[in-house]
Amino acid sequence: MKSFAIDDTGFAADTQLTPSPNFDARPLGELSLIVIHNISLPPGQYGGNGIIELFTNQLDPSEHPFYTEIHTQKVSAHFLIRRNGELIQFVSCLNRAWHAGASSWQGRERCNDFSVGIELEGSDFDEFEPAQYLTLNILISNLLKKYPIKAIVGHSDIAPVRKTDPGPHFDWSQLNTFLIKNV
Repeated sequence: MKSFAIDDTGFAADTQLTPSPNFDARPLGELSLIVIHNISLPPGQYGGNGIIELFTNQLDPSEHPFYTEIHTQKVSAHFLIRRNGELIQFVSCLNRAWHAGASSWQGRERCNDFSVGIELEGSDFDEFEPAQYLTLNILISNLLKKYPIKAIVGHSDIAPVRKTDPGPHFDWSQLNTFLIKNV
């Protein structure tokens, strides 16, 4: 079984590292929030390279009509969990990934400043896979060991007017933690 232990440079063991250029220095302050997202590219399709290409600024707008709308966006997340449970890391936890956009949690704006973004390959319309929950639980456990995380939320919790993910098919009861939308 993979460990996903987080080292002092903010990288997880046993992951595929695919560096994204879409990050910057995290401002001073603690890393206290985990934000869970869903993503599929093209929408509703799984297993391709669209997500990786989006997060590394290599998305070809000629490959799918939806890509013409998003190929210039500069976005990233710290982690992506594929349908088979594979973990890919794009940005060190010590840096600010660009996953949350305009957001707030418990009165604090700009959630990118103090959060780790975890994308699950999925959508609002499909169940997530058991392998994804297994990887997510191991990763969260390691993040909790390394950082003073106070809450685990969905993107919809920090940007409710704009976002719906991780969506109605995300089963919060599958997480092995009491910090969900808490504290």
